[in-house]
Amino acid sequence: MSAEEEGTPPAVAATEAETPEPAGPALTFPPLFGKYSFEGVEIHDVSLKAYVFADPVYVPHTEGRLVNHPFSRAKMHIVERLANNLMRGGRRTGKKARALNAVRDAFDILAKSNPGANPLQLLVNAVENAAPREVVTRLQFGGISVPRAVDTSPSRRLSVALRNIAMGSLEASKKPRMNLGIALAKEIDLAAKADMGSFAVAKKDEVERIAQSAR
Repeated sequence: MSAEEEGTPPAVAATEAETPEPAGPALTFPPLFGKYSFEGVEIHDVSLKAYVFADPVYVPHTEGRLVNHPFSRAKMHIVERLANNLMRGGRRTGKKARALNAVRDAFDILAKSNPGANPLQLLVNAVENAAPREVVTRLQFGGISVPRAVDTSPSRRLSVALRNIAMGSLEASKKPRMNLGIALAKEIDLAAKADMGSFAVAKKDEVERIAQSAR
């Protein structure tokens, strides 16, 4: 039956047919720590793209849900993994809230010292610059142990980079006595610039130099 037979003017019927249905509310995520956006964060190292988890999350805390799951670290946010590495040492073990507070303080310092830069992007850049590409292993040939350079897997590269950034920050906070957030901000800033003053970058350069001699 046509629109005229139904008693509805053709123009009104056409308008009703072309009117799109209202879209639902857009899914939005709050910024990290209520301040830092996840938009525009880029991972330039192709091999690390599948392992650096920097997607929007409400809180970078999985509450142990990924424990005992194979390769679960690739699904854990990079900020949480950094906080986990900061929980090294007797008085810091298990204090997740304290570690996250140190990361938040470091991000605040980075935002002030680098106007217009996203601290999350600086962390990603620091990890890329501190991730070693080669390591040395020992191979047995009969009764002789020979050092050989081997490529590092992307997952291990990321783990080593985060561990060295955390270790450099913890050591810098001890002598002289310094707030952990300040030490972490300094380490991330230097590593993001590939500065040899960074503990993580210097460690990466040392490992790769030794591997180069063992090729």
